Amino acid sequence: MKSEALSKYEVFEPVDLKDRTWPDAVISGAPIWCSVDLRDGNQALPIPMSVEEKLEMFDLLVGVGFKEIEIGFPSASETEFEFMRRLIEENRIPEDVTVQVLVQTRRHLIERTFESIQGAKRVILHIYNSTSTLQRRVTFGDASREEIREIAVEGAKVVKELVPTVPETEIVLQYSPESFSDTELDFALECCEAVMEVWEPSVERKMILNLPATVEWTTPNVHADQIEWMCRNLSCRECVVVSLHTHNDRGTGVAATELGLMAGADRVEGTLFGNGERTGNLDIVTVALNMNSHGIETGLDFSDLMRLREVYERTTRMVVPERQPYAGELVFTAFSGSHQDAIKKGLDRRKKESGKRWGVPYLTIDPLDIGRSYEAIVRINSQSGKGGVAYLLDSEHGFDLPKTMHPQVGKRIYDLADERGRELSAVEVGEVFREEFVNVGEVLDLLEYELDHSRGGRGEVACEALVRLEGEERKIDGLGNGPINAFVSALDGAGVKDFVLTDYRSHALKGETGSGSTAAAYVQLQNHEGVSLWGVGVDSSIEMAGVKAVVSAWNLLR
Repeated sequence: MKSEALSKYEVFEPVDLKDRTWPDAVISGAPIWCSVDLRDGNQALPIPMSVEEKLEMFDLLVGVGFKEIEIGFPSASETEFEFMRRLIEENRIPEDVTVQVLVQTRRHLIERTFESIQGAKRVILHIYNSTSTLQRRVTFGDASREEIREIAVEGAKVVKELVPTVPETEIVLQYSPESFSDTELDFALECCEAVMEVWEPSVERKMILNLPATVEWTTPNVHADQIEWMCRNLSCRECVVVSLHTHNDRGTGVAATELGLMAGADRVEGTLFGNGERTGNLDIVTVALNMNSHGIETGLDFSDLMRLREVYERTTRMVVPERQPYAGELVFTAFSGSHQDAIKKGLDRRKKESGKRWGVPYLTIDPLDIGRSYEAIVRINSQSGKGGVAYLLDSEHGFDLPKTMHPQVGKRIYDLADERGRELSAVEVGEVFREEFVNVGEVLDLLEYELDHSRGGRGEVACEALVRLEGEERKIDGLGNGPINAFVSALDGAGVKDFVLTDYRSHALKGETGSGSTAAAYVQLQNHEGVSLWGVGVDSSIEMAGVKAVVSAWNLLR
């Protein structure tokens, strides 16, 4: 933004709350959750959900564990009205779930809303009116505070008057001084107290006071101050449920909600993945899983988060961003080499310490707990490192590379990613590894190999091999204390050996068990110049895998 444009903006006035207590508070329990996906989320869609799509979304929200679900504006359209009626008449609302309906403080709209809820067991009837100085000046043509307060009072009176018309339904009143976030605190309190005076809540029969950050004007700490100030100054705090409804205009809706809970709020309204007007509502998934990551039970089940994302994207036609916390495609993915190495070490240690507390670098929660997998945690591009490549070869292809082999393989893989200018898939990494490191037979190639246990002395075996060296076939033989040592001896006798075998490892390829399993062997050779390289052999015989590994390493060392 150019400097000359800045003069039109003002600093948001902080709250005078010098003895605030929320900075020392700790979130230790879950709030009451209320989903507003079907109202606030739906009204923000370019193509609103159909009734059938809303029914599917409602069932999804019930399955997640929401006990309060705002289903819309039944007085706003026939679609909204029909949706409410179907929920009731088809007995779709579980006994322990309360639906919430929103309506402006106008008599004819409230009357229509009461028609829509006939037959429901329990309903939160949510009335609201805008209270901020900006709304009073611009939207209501310089309306006075008294005029705005009276709108709230009249709405509460109409609701109270109509409650007897639905005797089979328990009505819970919810009032929102809409645009609370930029309303003078004393006036927001005045409006809330006026509604409370009409409704007469008690400890046994509470009402909900929803304090929405309809627009996020300032930093989350100011929002927390506003909530704590209201909680302190309400005349009958124990008679009300203080509710939060944060939007995300500044990108800090989650932080504002968490600090608001620390400041004393009891309830949170939000949506899956933060869907909603402008930059969206609070993302309830993020707040709930943040709590889970601290061991706090929330009552919401996000253990199959990818299925929720699929239904959400299909019914709303919105897309969850790749970097969306927890649900985004790339949030559990590491490209950085140092990150990959740390994650691999953490997961390896986790296997040895099963049952221990979660502790893997860079991963705040276990992806498995929310239906994600370890498969995509490490992905390979030119920024990747040796640890990441080794992790991918282990987890996806079953090769458990020796630690000292990581740099050799890692460099080749991320050099190739740099050459291609893109990420390499797990399949491509496996293909390149097998092509360039496994059973390599370019200059020296093993054609036949046979052990003879009768020729050697005690503890020795003899081998006979047919090799192709630089296009010429040659028979070689040698003695040794094992198949690999005998083959090395044969190469030495043929004048081919110009190396020292410095390390050897082997294992059955992961994921393969039984008599038909495949073995992988790793051999490190060092030439007379001190250069060391690893080669890999794969064969159904662990002995032959070792011999082939020697050939691979010899070819790579040339």
